[in-house]
Amino acid sequence: MVDLKIDMPLKTLFLNPPSFENFDGGASSRWPATREIESYWYPVWLAYPTGMLEGARLLDAPPHHISWQQVIDIAKDYEFLVLFTSTIGWSGDQRMAERLKETHPNIKIAFVGPPVTTSPEKALTECSAIDFICRREFDYSVVEYANGKPLQEILGISYIQDGQIIHNPDRPQVDNLDAMPWVTDIYARDMDVTKYNVPFLLHPYVALYSTRGCPAQCTFCLWPQTLSGHAWRKRSTDDVAAEMAHAKELFPHVKEFFFDDDTFNIQKARTIELCEKLKPLKLTWSCTSRVTTDYDTLKAMRDAGCRLLIVGYESGDPQILKNIKKGATVERARDFTRDCHKLGLTIHGDFILGLPGETRESIRNTINFAKSLDVETIQVSIAHAFPGTEFYDFAKEHGFITNQDMADEGGHQMAHIEYPGLAVEYVLEMVHRFYDEYYFRPKAAWRVVSKAIINRDVPRLYQEAKSFLKLRAQRNKIVKASKNKASAEASTALSAGD
Repeated sequence: MVDLKIDMPLKTLFLNPPSFENFDGGASSRWPATREIESYWYPVWLAYPTGMLEGARLLDAPPHHISWQQVIDIAKDYEFLVLFTSTIGWSGDQRMAERLKETHPNIKIAFVGPPVTTSPEKALTECSAIDFICRREFDYSVVEYANGKPLQEILGISYIQDGQIIHNPDRPQVDNLDAMPWVTDIYARDMDVTKYNVPFLLHPYVALYSTRGCPAQCTFCLWPQTLSGHAWRKRSTDDVAAEMAHAKELFPHVKEFFFDDDTFNIQKARTIELCEKLKPLKLTWSCTSRVTTDYDTLKAMRDAGCRLLIVGYESGDPQILKNIKKGATVERARDFTRDCHKLGLTIHGDFILGLPGETRESIRNTINFAKSLDVETIQVSIAHAFPGTEFYDFAKEHGFITNQDMADEGGHQMAHIEYPGLAVEYVLEMVHRFYDEYYFRPKAAWRVVSKAIINRDVPRLYQEAKSFLKLRAQRNKIVKASKNKASAEASTALSAGD
């Protein structure tokens, strides 16, 4: 009898790491932070390579409330750890990686994600526990390593050899997305989908991608400039529809599916073709959208079961939109919103305060613009200049970055950009006022409550309202503290001048 030895890949643990309480920071969260209301996006990026390796597991710690000690205990059964880090979570991630390496000296550790893409030398020199990092798309790089390929032969990675940092040549972007595994199989095996909540999506929901990359040139947007790239690549509509049919069987209790693409509907013909194949499935789904989407495309989406669109309006000031290379106008945004209202499509609008060129007047323009659109729900973010973006280079060159801390000790977003004549304290105050002016209108408040009643989701609304009001009180304290600090510093400077 002849023994046949079959080489198995390294037993691999893909980790979206523990962090701040309620922190949604890696593996698919484009805006890492502790949310106003507990929210978690799916770790879609990590699910792809997990599906390529026999014996691999995806561990999404934050929504499942898994501690670092539990991660360390779980890691004893694995030979290779792939950790998706974020700019805000970087310090904690590297400390825990070192602790993990101390506990399990033989485990190999790779870091992936935007911070290590933009600053590979910093990552490798600051954290001795890292064996290598992957730049940009990492799917095949980590799979090749797990399958025994030497570091010297793997494209798109950086590592230290003989005291020198080595950057292997870049890896070409993945073009054949149909060859990738279906992430929904990994969700069903490794995750509890009821743990994932986004306030404006029906619960429970499941998220996946139908494309990668974004051709838009928005200067502040992290992902296309660091991870996914500007080249827009798409799965075939047959492949997407087949996974959706499969997901419907896997998750009969799921109320909504979400296409978390950077730009889901940017190509009209492809969107309409996909909608024709989704229509027979009779699913409820939502997606991202640009305001450049026309009426016919929106109608095809609605007829195929689309319920909601996440729309990055960003600003209601025409000059700000030009400054950030948004590729859209205020007028077009109004027309798009009008079309959505007419078709009965719900909109969650995203806005940002503190973008290049921001003034008190432009902030007021944006608040008034948002109220005139009157979309279902909004998110108001503070502009963050992430390393690797054009916005970061601009802010750094002009000395607008007041500090490197984008978040407080709890992971909440903090203003770290200050322009002449626009104090950080004022921007924080206006985020607070933006929410108040928008949601405390009787029409807006009633809309949220009535939808919760219709969807039989009143307990969820109650919990989210409590969380929102708690954070509102905290934000108000932060604003007052910032004002008092600024006033005290001004008085000290004045006294010194006397």
